This record gives sequence, C-alpha cells and structure tokens, in this order.
Amino acid sequence: MCGISGVVYTDPTHPVDRDLFRRLTATLAHRGPDADGFLFGPGVALGHRRLSIIDLSTGDQPIYNEDRTKAVVFNGEIYNFRSVRAELMERGHRFASASDTEVIVHAWEEYGDECLARLRGMFALALWDGSRRRLLLARDRVGKKPLYYAHDHGRIIFGSELKAVIADPSTKRAISAEAIDDYLSFGSVPAPRTIYQGIQQLPAGHYLVWEDGRVRVSEYWDLEYRPSRVRSEGELLDEFDALFSEAVRLRMISDVPLGAFLSGGVDSAAVVAAMSAEADRPVITNTITFGDVSYNEGPYARTVSEVLRTDHREVAVEAAAVDILPTLVWYLDEPFADSSAVPAYYVSKAARQRVTVALSGDGGDEVFAGYEWRYGMNLLESRVRDRVPGGLRRGVLGPLSTVWPKADRLPRPLRWKFFLRNVSMEPEEAYFHDMSLFTPADKRALLRPAFRRSLDGYSPVSAFRQHFERVKGLDRLTQILYVDLKTYLANDILVKMDRMAMANSLEVRSPLLDHKIIEFAARLPSDLKYRNGTSKYFLKRHTEKRVPPSIVHRPKMGFSIPLSAWLRNDLRAAAADLLLSDRSLERGYVEPEAVRALWRRHQDGSREHPHQIWALMVLELWHRLFFDRSPADGVEPGLASMIRVPSREP
Repeated sequence: MCGISGVVYTDPTHPVDRDLFRRLTATLAHRGPDADGFLFGPGVALGHRRLSIIDLSTGDQPIYNEDRTKAVVFNGEIYNFRSVRAELMERGHRFASASDTEVIVHAWEEYGDECLARLRGMFALALWDGSRRRLLLARDRVGKKPLYYAHDHGRIIFGSELKAVIADPSTKRAISAEAIDDYLSFGSVPAPRTIYQGIQQLPAGHYLVWEDGRVRVSEYWDLEYRPSRVRSEGELLDEFDALFSEAVRLRMISDVPLGAFLSGGVDSAAVVAAMSAEADRPVITNTITFGDVSYNEGPYARTVSEVLRTDHREVAVEAAAVDILPTLVWYLDEPFADSSAVPAYYVSKAARQRVTVALSGDGGDEVFAGYEWRYGMNLLESRVRDRVPGGLRRGVLGPLSTVWPKADRLPRPLRWKFFLRNVSMEPEEAYFHDMSLFTPADKRALLRPAFRRSLDGYSPVSAFRQHFERVKGLDRLTQILYVDLKTYLANDILVKMDRMAMANSLEVRSPLLDHKIIEFAARLPSDLKYRNGTSKYFLKRHTEKRVPPSIVHRPKMGFSIPLSAWLRNDLRAAAADLLLSDRSLERGYVEPEAVRALWRRHQDGSREHPHQIWALMVLELWHRLFFDRSPADGVEPGLASMIRVPSREP
C-alpha cells in the first residue's frame, strides 16, 4: 500500500517547487514508510510513498514504459498482474521488474484508458503521458483506495489524502456548507464532494482525464443486477466456492508477512477458512478484546481459530478514548463520525505487530445483505406501501408518527414511531431518514437559521436519489443493496478501514469485495441473500460447511464500542469542551441551546444520543486540527493540546 501525489501545470514552462512538492508528498509517509520516489519534468511532478509488498528490490515508483514517455504512480494491488503481464509480453512488451505496478503502465500503453477494465484489484493511480501532456487518474471499482484533486485552468493537483492537496499553501481551504450538511446526515462527506470547496474526490469506478487544462470524469464500471433462477442453490454454491477461493488465493500473494482479521463473525470466518485451505502453514490471525462483554467478540474468534488451527493472538484493549480521538481525526482527514474507527484502529495496530498485509471480511454485509434489522424493516415497509393507499399513509400514519412515543430504550424493531414515519414517505426519503445521524427534523432544531439559509435549499437526500434512480423497478432489497454499495460502503466502511490501516502502515485486502464476487452476488435472486428473516443466507450456507454453525448463525454483534457509557465517564470532560466551549459554539453551524439540550438529555439518561454527540465532537476537533492550524504545519501535531479538559464541567 502506498500514497501518491502530483501536480501538472497547463503551461509546461511553469516552474515546479521541488522542495514544496517533496514536503507535500511527505504528508503521506504513514501510507508508505519504506521509500519515496519522484518524477520531475516540464510543468509536472509526480510523487510516491511506498509500503513494500511485492517485488521488494525493484518495485520503486514512478515506473516507466520502455521509452520512458509514460509513467505511473500507484496505490494498491493488482491481483491479476501475472496473467496481464503474460498477455502483454506476448504482445512484445518488455518488463524491467516483477512488480504489479509495471503492468499498469504497459497495459495503458497497449489498451489506452480501457486498460482499467482489465485490472482486478484495489487501486488509485496516476498515469502520465509526457509526449501528449496527458494525465489519467483512476480509482478501483468500489473505492477501496482514495484519490482527491483540485483543478483550475492553470493546474491540477492531486493526492491520496486531502493532507497532500492542502499542504500546498496556494490551495484554497474554504469549508463547504453542503459538506457540513452531508456530514450531519451521513456521518461522512460523500464523494465527489469533500469538506473543502473546490477540492473533490474521484468517485469509485471512475477515471479522470486532464489535458490542456480541461478535466473530463467518466465512469468505467457499474453493477448490473440480473437475478437468474436457472441454476439450483447447490450449483450456485459450487460456483461461488471456486470463485471465492480464487479471490482469496490472489490476495495471498505477498513478499512480506500476511495474516487476517478474525472477529468471530461469518465474514471473517469465511475469509480465514478459505485462507487456511490455501496455506501450507497456520494463518496468522488477530482480534481485539474489550473488557465489556457486550462488545467482546474474543470468545467467538477463539472458537473459529481453534477449528481452523490458526496462529491466533488476542490483544486486550482498554481504549483511552481521550488520547485516541485526536489521532483518529488526524488520520481520517475529513469529519467522520463512525465511532467504529476506534476498534478499527486498534485491530490494525495489533495486526501490524506481526504482519504487513491483512485480509478482512469487509463487504459481506453490503454484498450479501447482512444488516438484518435494517433490510427486514425495509422489506416490511415496502409491503405496507404496496397495500395501503398513499393518501391513508400520508394523512393518517404520517401524523400518527409525530405523536407516537419515541421509546429510545426499546429494541429497534419495536420503535414503531420510525416505522410509521417511513411508510408515510416515499421509499428514497424513508431510507434517507433511516441512514441519517440527524434527520431533517433534527436539523431544523440544531442548525442556526443563517447557516440553513446558506444552504440555499440543498438537501443531502440527493446523494441517495441518484442511485435509487439507477435501480428503479428492481425489488426493494436489490435497490437498497445497490445504494449501500454506492454510499455507505464507499463513503464509510472503506474510508474507515483504509485510513485506520494506513495510520498503522498496514495493507488490508478484502476478498468479498473482489468485483467478480460482487457481480456474482448481483446475479443471485434476492431470496438467496435475505430469506425469512435470515440475513446473508447464501454466505452462511457457504460458511457453515467450514466453521461451527453456532458461529455462523449467532446474532450479529457489530464492530463497535461502548460509546454511550464512555460519554458519561471516560470521555465526559473532553466531550464537554468539544461540544460546549465558546470556541466550538462560535463556529456558526449550531444553536448553542440545542447542543446543550442534547448533552443534558444524554447525561441524565432521559435519551440516548451517543452517535450525534460523537459526530459533533469530531466536527469540532477536525476544525481544531485542520482549519485553525496552518496546513504548512504538515505533520501530526501535539495531539493532547487539541482537547482542553476543564476542571469543572458545564
């Protein structure tokens, strides 16, 4: 895994500040601690930070084609590089290394921009054609590797993280009001937007061409759902067994120590079982344990390890939340409210003590329908919408939801207030409410009128509608799976894992997100994914042949922390500063009394607001780390100074 950066000026005589560009690239050193490399030419610079995984001796970047007119810097892995290399050698290409990176530049030379469709892997890459002064940027199909850029008619600048882009003092750092609104809805800033005006993320499955100062962004991959019932369940399982084994085997190619995360859930168990079948020695596995048994998957992971005979290690974590929070925000780069970044950081740190590459079970939920409650309730809501006239839903059930008790402490399936609200809405809007940290009603109380006016009618629901539109007419579960793949997976799950792993210079590979696996799952009928209340039915049928049924069919635990309790104890003083200090409340986004009321209700136990409070804490800490400081500061600051723990809490 690596970090890439670059700048290209429209005018080839424009000087490149080499010292500045080296400092810019150095902001990515955690992504690639082993080496750096640069291309400097007329009005162009490309930079690379390397985490050595394959071809340790000759794989430094940039890498060129035979006549050195084309070059590549690359972050990720191309898993089918050996077969693509063989094909290119038959066509006359000569290779100077055994790296997967060199395959990319020769494939581009041979096939042009269409070469991306031939690459099976995770990647963010930059290809420079010096003879044409043409730049190609691209991201993998589902967005495992990040890529940010800013451009005007004078230049384009890009990097694996926002840090690299804003490290250039000429890059503007004006905060986007729409991004703040998105963040408060989703807990992250969805691509292509970023927290900054004028800086964008390249969306997953897209490429960008820069030429003569003009930018063109195109999509090269999208998922098509074509369920087929021609084949039996048994035949489909046989096909999946072979395909999944191949996906795992390809991800076990490494010249450095390799292992896996093992949580005790079905996804990681399936991955480790496939690894064990391929390996000639025990697979190295790691898990973290918490003292709170409600969040401790250690015993389940231990059971899987014993069955599969892995080289297993548990790392007990007594998370010092006050200490770790500034570190997380620094590496996450943008406001990001998913508190499971905490265990993701710790499990990556534990794994890095023994391996450089770890396989994970990421993607199983979004590809094979793993969110049992959410998907089940949506299917029930869909049936009600089909049977109850729209006027009755909007005229009776909608108003009833406003007076129905909220019942925060009841299990979610019993919170009929939300069910009534959802069935009174159109499906896209209802799903937006389900996935929102702060619903539109919450925001009306939370946000200051002046800030709401600055949004000029913008609504984050548009991020969902465009994806729902693409799968219009398909069954409800398929629609939600597609939207989750394009939004929740790309903007939350993969961001979290990439940033927390890279904070520890660890490469994470996800076999369940191989695009051939995703395309296979798209051909499965929906009732093979979610059947009679059983989530991930098909993946469980595959896995139960390999690990105990007690593991496969146990209730989903999730990857989380005791956040609610932390905010009343360990995190209380720090949270009070981040939420209620004058510095925070004067940002201009939120009504001070609304925040104080949120805090009071959580502290006295009358309501549970842990995720909303965490989101506001992270937003304030992000401002202190990235906006109050100069980007020229460059490296991780003295983090303790970012939070003032008051002696007397408000």
